[in-house]
Amino acid sequence: MSVAATRYRPHRPVGDLLREWRQRRQLSQLDLAIAAEISARHLSFVETGRSKPTSAMILRLTEHLEVPLRDRNTLLLAGGYAPAYPEHRLDEPELVAVRNALRHVLAGHDPYPAVVVNRWWELVDGNAAVALLTVPAAPELLTPPVNVLRLSLHPGGMAPHIVNLAEWRAHLLTRLQRQVAATGDPRLAELLTELRRYPGGEHPPPAPAGSPAPADVVVPLRYRLGDRELSLFSMTAVVGTPMDVTIDELAIESFYPANEATAQALWALRGAGGNG
Repeated sequence: MSVAATRYRPHRPVGDLLREWRQRRQLSQLDLAIAAEISARHLSFVETGRSKPTSAMILRLTEHLEVPLRDRNTLLLAGGYAPAYPEHRLDEPELVAVRNALRHVLAGHDPYPAVVVNRWWELVDGNAAVALLTVPAAPELLTPPVNVLRLSLHPGGMAPHIVNLAEWRAHLLTRLQRQVAATGDPRLAELLTELRRYPGGEHPPPAPAGSPAPADVVVPLRYRLGDRELSLFSMTAVVGTPMDVTIDELAIESFYPANEATAQALWALRGAGGNG
């Protein structure tokens, strides 16, 4: 068996896996059959194992179910076919253009923090500004592979410096919970269980009365850095039309200043060499 086949080796029939993904997307057999332009009877036979789907049929169904490329490979193997999508390391020649583009995005975002993470929220790359937020963290949390969610919420990481920890924690846990529900990924489920054990509160405190704040439109990260309080909001970007598993699982998390004071502070820290 090839390395790729071993990596994605399934333990269940392809029909079971397809049914699980359909139910995860909250679609009926009829809904999926109409979208994929096949009969509901045929889909039922595929899910129950009475009919063996072709590789083209598996790919068509997984496309309509928005199954991640890694899991499409697993489904193909479960059906008796070779994986359709390669998985290269980011430092391999095949991904040099994407790697260079990611580094260009990160460098161009400085002095505002930005990171590239994989499917499991492990740090792939980051710009210089990220160090401003991670300096206080315990060394073991900065040992690769660095999980940025663990780093954010662990008591030995960034958490003691997050002014609105309960609010930010609730935001991250909700986001991760949705990702678990969308993918069924056991590693993400384990991470969610771990993060929920960390202190910090489950829900954001009631918003104080007063004038509108950035939190009224986005959840900010309010971070205490020395005698400064930085207020940042995040945006997520992905690579369009990926055909490689690694690329499919990458995301850029970019942080922007939520007010002018934060923007000025980050530019000043850049000019001062990052010393807070």
